[in-house]
Amino acid sequence: MLSIARESPRQDDVITLIRQSDALMQSLYPAESNHLVDIDSLAQPHVHLLVAREDGRALGCGAFVLGTDGQAEMKRVFVAPVARGKGIARAILEALERAAAQQGVTLMQLETGIRQPEAIALYRKFGYVERGPFGSYQPDPLSLFMEKQF
Repeated sequence: MLSIARESPRQDDVITLIRQSDALMQSLYPAESNHLVDIDSLAQPHVHLLVAREDGRALGCGAFVLGTDGQAEMKRVFVAPVARGKGIARAILEALERAAAQQGVTLMQLETGIRQPEAIALYRKFGYVERGPFGSYQPDPLSLFMEKQF
């Protein structure tokens, strides 16, 4: 059975997921188009990292970074290659949105890459719409910026 809970990023199996995510992003995009957050950033109190586990195995993760005035940014949504196609990403997004709403988030924003059609389709299915760059992001032809009002 799949469980999703807030966890520390400083665990070996979570670090492995983050490294797999890094490798994928580095294979798809040049360094200047990668907006990855590291383990230390994920461990900050205003960051909520959720880990999806099945039989104790970490299969996926996702996080949101609390901003101000009800805003948050979704980061690090990733499912291990061996676990794809099982609805885990959908379950992670549902859990992230629930947890964010409990924290008073009313606007979730994200940046994703244009070479990730499955992720883009999932975000659209969840009601995320395209928008321009936000926060410290600059326009990038390889980035797609999205948001959803809760």
